[in-house]
Amino acid sequence: MPYKRKSRGRSKGGKGRSGFVQCANCGELVPRDKAKKVTRRFSLVDPVLARELKQKGAYISAPVDTKYYCVSCAVHYGIVKVRAREERKFRPGRKPL
Repeated sequence: MPYKRKSRGRSKGGKGRSGFVQCANCGELVPRDKAKKVTRRFSLVDPVLARELKQKGAYISAPVDTKYYCVSCAVHYGIVKVRAREERKFRPGRKPL
């Protein structure tokens, strides 16, 4: 059976088995190295109030929210894009050789 990618869609290299994570959207169990990881910071304070507090010199922490998505949900939400066959060989943001 031919395969699309040299890595078969994973980033584990020669590490053996990797753990599983649940997709934040559909709940599917996905290998951690195959899942698409999205890390966002969010503020617990209203933006208007935060601006006033920062002017007074207060420190406002912003917790980090990390979610994992399966490939199909990541494509659906636009986290990753579907790429043509030749574009799949190159990582996004890098120039092709």
